[in-house]
Amino acid sequence: MNMYSESDKIVPLTQMQSGQSGVVAGIAGGFGAARRLENMGIRPGKKITKVSGMFLRGPVTVQVGHTQASIGFGMASKIMVEPRK
Repeated sequence: MNMYSESDKIVPLTQMQSGQSGVVAGIAGGFGAARRLENMGIRPGKKITKVSGMFLRGPVTVQVGHTQASIGFGMASKIMVEPRK
């Protein structure tokens, strides 16, 4: 069950378009996933931009602050984002 399904404004990072920005609303994963993402600067409340993503479940490149990082599709799908217009 997805704990974010009550709001259609919050989507997984993988569903955002390349170049689209938003604010991290939460991490839909366990302690290990949350800790690993936090070590990369990805935590609730931070602005995140999807720089690029590969077609069909490839890695996703994101920018948080002045840092860019590539993360796997599975990990990216756990990052719940409130997209900005």
